[in-house]
Amino acid sequence: MTKVMIVDDDAVTVSLLETLLELDGYEVVVVRRGIDVVPEAEAKSPDIILMDFHLADMEGVEIIKAIRSHATLSAMPIIMASGMDVSDEALAAGANKFIIKPFEPSDLPELFNSLLPG
Repeated sequence: MTKVMIVDDDAVTVSLLETLLELDGYEVVVVRRGIDVVPEAEAKSPDIILMDFHLADMEGVEIIKAIRSHATLSAMPIIMASGMDVSDEALAAGANKFIIKPFEPSDLPELFNSLLPG
C-alpha cells in the first residue's frame, strides 16, 4: 500500500484529502506543521509527500530544502500545491511536481503513479 504524507495546516483540506485518498486505498500520514515534516518522514517513511506551499510556521520551500539535504529522505518524491502559481519557486527548491489549488483529488493517483517506481 502506498503511503502518502499530507503536509497542510488547513483542517478542511486535510480531512477531505485524507478521506478520499484512504478510499482510494492509500495509507495517509498527516503533518500540520512544517517543523514536524522531517522527523515524521523519518519515522513513518512515506512513499510520497503532498505539501502545501504556505504553512503557518514555515514556507514549503524551506521544508523541501531540508528534505533534499537529508541523507535518507533526499530522493523522496514531493508534490507541492498552492493557490498561487509559485511553480518556479517550488520546482527550483526541489519539488518534483507543482499543482495549483483547487485541484481535483481524483487526479492525484495518476500524479502519484507518475512519480513512484513500478
